[in-house]
Amino acid sequence: MKLNWAERLIVNNPVRVMIQRQIIAWIDQTVAPGARVLEVGCGRGAGACLLLEKFQPAALHALDLDRRMIHQALTYLTPEQRRRISLYVGDVFSLPYRDAVLDGVFGFGVLHHLPDWQAGLREVARVLKPGGFYFLEEFYPQFYQNFLAKRLFLHPEHNRFRSHDLRQVLEDCGLSLRQCLEQKQLGILAVVTKEG
Repeated sequence: MKLNWAERLIVNNPVRVMIQRQIIAWIDQTVAPGARVLEVGCGRGAGACLLLEKFQPAALHALDLDRRMIHQALTYLTPEQRRRISLYVGDVFSLPYRDAVLDGVFGFGVLHHLPDWQAGLREVARVLKPGGFYFLEEFYPQFYQNFLAKRLFLHPEHNRFRSHDLRQVLEDCGLSLRQCLEQKQLGILAVVTKEG
């Protein structure tokens, strides 16, 4: 699901970049030399820049469903960053990779935008190598389905997840929780690892 004008305003501002910087600093994960990683729902590319800075992967791919976001990323990124980050329009339900080829996947607030978030998680698990990791920042319905948020933001209303639902589907996908920071009324930051 593409973001509406209000959500684009929120994710494309300096405060969001500061928050992402703090989140990335929290991640207790290393990326080995030669690693291939992907950011799903990359928006204008701010998160990809921060991932490049912290993890220095050999290959960093960044995709977004919205062509406008990829065009913004092309102007947001420096020429050097554009050489090191492969940007493309893509759908998390159909990632253009063979099975088990990525060392890591990052998703900053992506799953709660997916009508079939379970299928999105299965696709992420499919492309991860055994031992690969998936970082997720997610929000629970209490945060985005309140009176005000429903009038400003666009989110699917059915098939939503809370903590227990998310944890169960992660387990069903062979993804083990390794690091977690959760506020049950708000959302979760987590690093999960694909079982080998």
